[in-house]
Amino acid sequence: MDHLRLSIRGRVVQPDDPSLQDALAAVYETPERPRCMCVPGGVEMYVAFHRHYLAKRMPDTGSQHHPACPSFEPSPQTSGLGELMGDAVVESDDAVELRVDFAWSRQAGGRAPGGRTDDAPGEIEAPRRGMSLRALAHFLFERAGFNRWSPAMAGKRSQGVLHKYVLRAAEQVTAKGVVLGERLYVPEQFTEATRAEAAQRRRERLGVLRPHDGVAPLAMVLAEFKAAESCPGGYRVWLKHMPDAPLLASIKTWDRIARTYAAVLEARDADHGQRVRPLMAALIRARREHTYEIDTATLLLASEQWIPVEGVHELPLVQALVEAGRHFLKPLRYDACCGATFANALLLDTGAVPLPLHVISPFMTPREREAKAATLRSAGGGWVWSTDEPMPALPPAAPRRA
Repeated sequence: MDHLRLSIRGRVVQPDDPSLQDALAAVYETPERPRCMCVPGGVEMYVAFHRHYLAKRMPDTGSQHHPACPSFEPSPQTSGLGELMGDAVVESDDAVELRVDFAWSRQAGGRAPGGRTDDAPGEIEAPRRGMSLRALAHFLFERAGFNRWSPAMAGKRSQGVLHKYVLRAAEQVTAKGVVLGERLYVPEQFTEATRAEAAQRRRERLGVLRPHDGVAPLAMVLAEFKAAESCPGGYRVWLKHMPDAPLLASIKTWDRIARTYAAVLEARDADHGQRVRPLMAALIRARREHTYEIDTATLLLASEQWIPVEGVHELPLVQALVEAGRHFLKPLRYDACCGATFANALLLDTGAVPLPLHVISPFMTPREREAKAATLRSAGGGWVWSTDEPMPALPPAAPRRA
């Protein structure tokens, strides 16, 4: 089941039915709700309007849908999202509010504005967890559906698709009062024919970086990392599909990035026989007019299909699932201390519940090994692959549902 069948006022409507828009419009802003018929009895949905009418999943109901349904979402506890829900991530019917651990601006001198001194006490707030820049990147990839795979996606993931769906994922999301879609830049698919127009659109979107009243706003860039080259005073950081606009970084900043994310950078040279994508999520500010400087950055690793992975050890499993034409989901770490706590993939095509797949690498730390062992003990075992041995056969897919 790769499509959504809806029951609206007692009539089941297919997604390609010409009357679907009228049917959704009839219950828009009414107490009536369409039901997704992926399971017996259906699951309530709500109707939103973004360019056209859409039936969307109700908050906290993702796990009630059948795993093969596009609206299925596993319990947040199956990924690092579980630690953030209700505190750093608050969902309502058609919006998401995020609490992040970084500021959206800098004052002269590099400080975040709005600081409070000890001699000017204010109200006391209970400490709440904020999500990091890495967790925000994971949130966008998951919200855009890039941690999910079905055979219908083969050959259809490109920079243009990434640009479209990640920006769409940022709509209706606020972080510290800022609409994320207004501060996020994802490069367009680069072509020589549209270079000038794309560059102008980039300058317009990043016009938000213009300083005012001694405050330098920040914006987020999310793109595939290409290279870093030394230049007077620091480094030029090149991102794919941005060949005419490098990000600048001081020597100290780039040295810290290269040291902290050495495993991601080295993955491009590893002998794994697959294409990998190092992704950069960076907060940038304007050093001068149309000159973009990295303030904060994180690097992530993704497969050729743009599926975020924790490391090279997961790539063969992802590739095997893609080549076998399987439906699966990749749990993301977010800010969890140890990604080994979670399944390395969840098969969505084996029945009424997702089936976890686990990978054990000889390069895992003792802490990661113990976390994986504890997860397997609590689950009573399951499909496990030790990468120093041949991969076992994948669990068979269940017969396709109508």
